[in-house]
Amino acid sequence: MNSETTRVISAMRPNGRLHLGHLHGALHQWRKIQYQYECLFMVADIHGLINQYHINTNQESLITEMLIDWLATGIDPSQATIFIQSKIPEHFELLNLLGIITPLGWLERVPSYKEVIDKLDHTEASTYGLLGSPLLQASDILVYNAKLVLTNEDQMANLELTREIARRFNYLFGRDEGYQDKALDSIKKLGSKKAAIYENLLIRYQQNGDESALERAKYLLQDALNLSHGDRERLLAFLENKGKVYLPEPQRLINNSQLIVGLDGATMSVCAENTINIREDSASVTNKIRGMKTDPARIRRTDKGTPSKCPVWKLHQIYSKQEVCDWVEMGCLSAGIGCLDCKQPLIDEINHEQSIFIENAKPYEEDQTLVKRIISDGCSRAREIAADNLKLIKQAMNIDY
Repeated sequence: MNSETTRVISAMRPNGRLHLGHLHGALHQWRKIQYQYECLFMVADIHGLINQYHINTNQESLITEMLIDWLATGIDPSQATIFIQSKIPEHFELLNLLGIITPLGWLERVPSYKEVIDKLDHTEASTYGLLGSPLLQASDILVYNAKLVLTNEDQMANLELTREIARRFNYLFGRDEGYQDKALDSIKKLGSKKAAIYENLLIRYQQNGDESALERAKYLLQDALNLSHGDRERLLAFLENKGKVYLPEPQRLINNSQLIVGLDGATMSVCAENTINIREDSASVTNKIRGMKTDPARIRRTDKGTPSKCPVWKLHQIYSKQEVCDWVEMGCLSAGIGCLDCKQPLIDEINHEQSIFIENAKPYEEDQTLVKRIISDGCSRAREIAADNLKLIKQAMNIDY
């Protein structure tokens, strides 16, 4: 793909300090793709409020710390557009416009919504914000005409919903004047039985993305001997939505992230309180790793262990050179080294990386107007793109008065 025309969007919620899970789960790939595509990196502050609106946090401070982490780890504002979701009102205007055409059932079937509802305490209310969160996510993407979305596997249902909404919008509004009436006249020429089959297949493909329905409809048209060549071509175009595409269907850019284990051996997360933060000081990193759980079989120094059962080994595989990994593996299997011996090279590597981030962050910590300027520039750029696209969308809907 041509990097000049391929726009990518990705986002993070400012729900706590960023940690090594964010670094290896997203930021390393962000740093790479910012030189390959036109990238938009969004602080999803409204999404961050949806499940935590009742928690009293200093949102501004969290956002500033997040942005400094981004900059310290190599996100370059001269290469990527960095912006805050709430600063771009076009997101929320498009949210309402798309809400007009999005069936309620589409939102209720999203797995993330059903999972959250199942976990809600009986005293908590299911809010419109929670139900509409996937639609807001769709607006975040579609308002920029992003061709690619860098996302994890657990967000695929939301991305598929975004594609369905784009497909439905184009079906409803991406037509030239008189095009639909002409197509409906051509459908009648199929005869009542074949017309009903065609219309059913049309809906299955255009609204649900059923590729098998597309192939069956093409076969139906080719087999309809009573159609003129013009009618057949018109219905093929009608079937494949060959009108104007206002909202391109975004595709997934696979996130080649690495899963990072936390201090307790579970996945690193703020909620689990098992994190090593980005820009954490060396003494804290040292104490945290020294206290990490290891292979439960190694109760005594002389007990032999199994590296694959040890969370520390998983971090070694990410941070340590091959010769260190070999030394750790053999030492653990033979009880030739103790767990603290094993942990020290890992401590050194992580602290070395952290020292670079800490140094990179100093200019922004000392003068936070630099961060504000980057955000101001990024929001201006993002809003310019969003406003231009929203104008075309409103024109398609005949509400650009």
